[in-house]
Amino acid sequence: MKTLLTALALAAATFSAAAQPKTVALASAAPVAAAAPAAAPDAYTIAMLDVIEAQNAAKTPAAIQATRAQLERIAAAAPTAWEPRYYQARACVKLGFAGSDGEAQDKLFDQAQAAIDAALKLKGADRAELLVLQAYVLQGRIMVSPMLRGPRYTGQVQEALAEAKALNPNNPRVYLVLGNDLYFRPAFFGGGGEKAKPLYEKALALFAAFKPASALSPVWGQKMAEANLAAINAPAK
Repeated sequence: MKTLLTALALAAATFSAAAQPKTVALASAAPVAAAAPAAAPDAYTIAMLDVIEAQNAAKTPAAIQATRAQLERIAAAAPTAWEPRYYQARACVKLGFAGSDGEAQDKLFDQAQAAIDAALKLKGADRAELLVLQAYVLQGRIMVSPMLRGPRYTGQVQEALAEAKALNPNNPRVYLVLGNDLYFRPAFFGGGGEKAKPLYEKALALFAAFKPASALSPVWGQKMAEANLAAINAPAK
């Protein structure tokens, strides 16, 4: 993974090249406008693209933790940007779901919520995406102790997703996390695969047409929806 320092050096080199003086050619014929060169990514974008790619590819807790450490450095260098805090929270959520010790998992979910809360205060933050991630944090809390926490947090999951849906009804992650809420909920509490199935199908239809708002916008979730839907549709053994 490139370090933030490497990204800064790269951006500086780009800026230096772009700052060279330009000559203007004169001709008797009518001038032809030259196509404007595409803007080069800045240091922040380069660093974030690198760490997002690493986080999406991470398969082990150590790899996820490495992206979290990188994001902490980027967040310190870009205190007004919401994206590092979003992906910090996502790293904590991924680590929490991968864990098995309830106390350690709760600490990770606390840290995820703190990062989400910080991001929500920043100008330009994508509130809909942050609310989806907040619902995911709450589902993690339920996972730690389903019988005790389900009654407490299930309503909060629904509230967060309802607001996210109102803000962006075409966000596929809204329907993915709604599907997860039903899929992993016991049948006697109104859950189950058949209840979740139409939500996963809706999520996949939206993933097919989804266009991220920016290069750094969240794009995760399609593989999860596909895997869960395949498990629901698998013939009973």
